[in-house]
Amino acid sequence: MRTGRTGTGGASGTARPEDGQPLFGADAQFRAFFDDPRWALAIIRATVLEAAHPQIGAALADNSTFVARPWRRLRNTFLSMRRMFSDDPAVREREAARLNRLHARMSGSDSRGRAYDAMDRATRAWVVATLFESAVTMCRLSGQPLGQDTMERIYAEYRAFLAALDGDAGELPEDLHDFWPYFDGVVENELENTEAARVILFRLFDHLPAPALFDGAPALWAAGRAVVGPLLGAITVASLPEPFRRRAGLPETPGAQSLMRGAYLAAGLARFLPDGWLDAESVIELVSLPPGSDDPRARTAAALRDRVKRASALLRLVTPLSDGPGPAPGTATGPGEGRRPAEEFFRQVLDQTGDGHLDWPDLAAMARELSTRLDLDEPEENRLYDAFAAWWRELQADLDTDGDGRVSLAEYAAAVPSLAGPALIRVAEVLFDATDKDGNGTIDADEYRALFRTAFHRDLAATGGSYGRSAFVSDFLSFMSARRTGTPYDPLLAEA
Repeated sequence: MRTGRTGTGGASGTARPEDGQPLFGADAQFRAFFDDPRWALAIIRATVLEAAHPQIGAALADNSTFVARPWRRLRNTFLSMRRMFSDDPAVREREAARLNRLHARMSGSDSRGRAYDAMDRATRAWVVATLFESAVTMCRLSGQPLGQDTMERIYAEYRAFLAALDGDAGELPEDLHDFWPYFDGVVENELENTEAARVILFRLFDHLPAPALFDGAPALWAAGRAVVGPLLGAITVASLPEPFRRRAGLPETPGAQSLMRGAYLAAGLARFLPDGWLDAESVIELVSLPPGSDDPRARTAAALRDRVKRASALLRLVTPLSDGPGPAPGTATGPGEGRRPAEEFFRQVLDQTGDGHLDWPDLAAMARELSTRLDLDEPEENRLYDAFAAWWRELQADLDTDGDGRVSLAEYAAAVPSLAGPALIRVAEVLFDATDKDGNGTIDADEYRALFRTAFHRDLAATGGSYGRSAFVSDFLSFMSARRTGTPYDPLLAEA
């Protein structure tokens, strides 16, 4: 049942933490938000409040792919939350361990020389605090304020979530009554107008790349983004705490408060829909399915993609918007037809963070995506990161001709053949070994299905129903050195 129906206005019968009800699993109050349209607005708000924290903002600016790959980041975040609130304790523990390994690899200093560490417990507590406070705020703004019992129940769930990550929830006040002064204190004394927060508010929405469903209709996507992007930015700014808006000097569009409340109220009308009609995970996967996917939902996605293309064609007839120039003469347009242009491959695959350069955070993002999709154990994950680190050292030595510690597009384009060196072969072999579960030197039918259908949403032809090491390594090298388009890895690392 939806929180909007049963968890508002102090309704009687709401379970309290001390009632012995499970904090995770099917009975968790927080799970009701997963498929709630209001949560889309609230999660953007929470992300801005997280990014405004100096430590989190610096970590996002240095390591995150949320600007260049927002749809992939959204899907992975959603998957992680599903795992963390699973009924199965083993699933929760495995995901918590994976998140801790991921965050342990993120540390450094910001532009002002201040150190940041993604494992800092107070900072991690702030992430959880923003999620809880944004959930409460979204219910209030949509005209369905949470009752005290429900708020205490949800707060207990969030503290349990933090405890699952950190071992205890000591960085968050134990009592809900003490949470609000804590939250206000961080907002007023610690948050800043960081670069990461500005990017989310003033760049992300205006330059949001199209998901796979809209890949063939850039005119339609651009038209919709031109309207919706500024509205989302205005709604998010208007929903932020007033002390932070004032200190950060965030401009508020006239009428934005009314627009923001209207958006939350409209999203809250979903409570009138029958249970099960909205499934956020299915929607995210559907819009992200690449052409040629063997996912059971691919037929639905193909039908939607066809309608999107028709709508885009109609839009071109009535507006000056264009789908852009066609492919240059001699440029490959179909799967496996030729080498990708260097600029396209650099932008779509190598530059994972979207900052215009290739450096270690880009390769770390590749390792992170592969290990997440394949759900690797810690030893396998460490081997994969080590292989990518070796590849980065090799690239830096061969391609960084000006010695600035990163690789520009010009440096990359001048030395493309050197990409497929020994270190990249090692990356491919680590991936093969992680997939070859029985260690017999081939990926059999079951392993093949788990890798390419589950992780890559692709079905490939394989001789004799198996996939050998040499063929696997060859395909991976062809993709990562841009020698061939249309490889099975395209939807994994090239998608937005």
